[in-house]
Amino acid sequence: MKAALHARKNKHVILDQAKLTKARQVLGARTETEAIDQALERVISEAERDRRAWAAHERFLKAALRGNLVIRDVFGRMESK
Repeated sequence: MKAALHARKNKHVILDQAKLTKARQVLGARTETEAIDQALERVISEAERDRRAWAAHERFLKAALRGNLVIRDVFGRMESK
């Protein structure tokens, strides 16, 4: 038998039933456990995308500084030197 890639544990939690029902509908999950699992997976993957986007943003700014490039903020939200 193959060992499970991720350990699964039985957890007892108190959740808002209306939110859980809505999550099942939105995610198309068959069970409440599946809905929770899918929701957690989406949160984790979104956090990873955010982390990568910020890292790319930082690399972009550092490269611009190294290359003496001027970054114009067309929306006027960035501070200028």
